[in-house]
Amino acid sequence: MTKKLIEIAADIVQAQSIKISMTPEEITTSLQKVFRTLQEMQRSEMAGTPLDVARPPEEAALEQTSSQDSIQQDKILCLECNAEMKQLTARHLASHGLTPKGYRKKYGFSMKTPLSAKSVTKARIKAAKKRGLPEKLVQYLEAKRQQKAEAATSSEITTKKKTNQ
Repeated sequence: MTKKLIEIAADIVQAQSIKISMTPEEITTSLQKVFRTLQEMQRSEMAGTPLDVARPPEEAALEQTSSQDSIQQDKILCLECNAEMKQLTARHLASHGLTPKGYRKKYGFSMKTPLSAKSVTKARIKAAKKRGLPEKLVQYLEAKRQQKAEAATSSEITTKKKTNQ
């Protein structure tokens, strides 16, 4: 008598739950994943097509993640290697032969989009406001604008003096 797929899946998950303590939700999720995997294996066996064992279904699903969905509340997914982290650093991107600018361009991010989790970005904005950065930035830009205006005015005066002589 042959076992049904659900029985085989249940046996596999039962063996896993003995070795690793699992919550009921984890057992349910694991059972569903094992059952789907067994179904895929059975279908490929019946069709006579080779099963792609190099990439598990979870990785294939991550590859289909859109660039905007890769930036989440508490993590960002590297679209090159599917690694989860708080921030994509230049060093990590260099391991893929990319710069932050090249990564943004390749995956269609605007150049102003931070390559970090939303929570990290919000924390940085909050810290910058606490230090008074927006007001100081406005003051700095205003002073720079005045310096340019003064430089332009002084160059006009020098030009007029030279033409009058």
